Amino acid sequence: MVLEFLKAHSGEGVTTMWTLLAKAIRGLVIVLAGIGVVFVVGLRRKWPVVLNAVRRSSRATKRLPMKTAGTVGADASVIRHVGRRTGRTYETPVRAVTTTDGFVIALPYGSNTDWLKNVLANGEATIVHAGHTYAVDQPQVVPLAQEAASFSPANRRAHRVFGVKEGLKLRRAAPTQGAEPVTTSTQR
Repeated sequence: MVLEFLKAHSGEGVTTMWTLLAKAIRGLVIVLAGIGVVFVVGLRRKWPVVLNAVRRSSRATKRLPMKTAGTVGADASVIRHVGRRTGRTYETPVRAVTTTDGFVIALPYGSNTDWLKNVLANGEATIVHAGHTYAVDQPQVVPLAQEAASFSPANRRAHRVFGVKEGLKLRRAAPTQGAEPVTTSTQR
């Protein structure tokens, strides 16, 4: 069908068609580049409009990363936390990296997220990481530079590009007297 169209409209019409197509593609590339610049600058400067748009899209697509989050080899971990107002248990996919005494989570959206407020209000949470579940406590927002050595070079570059300056440090909770430590394997 395309060949028939080209044969019937050979000459100047085809040239015009290809020119229009090239202009449309060029325009699309410019629009996408503009969106990318607004995204990066908006995250770096913590523009509320950009942060809220990213949060809404993350919530809408949350079930996709949750399918593998916390399993062996997954990029994302899961933080389980209790709502400070509702008392309900929530699960949020995060990128937790291990430290000598617990975990650190970069805060690309800053410290104004519901899951972070919940963890700070309760003083404890649970992290599912690499197929194991860990009780954590003593949440503390720290300068990310303080924990930079825990992150991979690629993560550190991403933190610089997006202007991530804070992280949440969590300590593995000591088991209560007579209780088993919570480091069991999880199956998803």
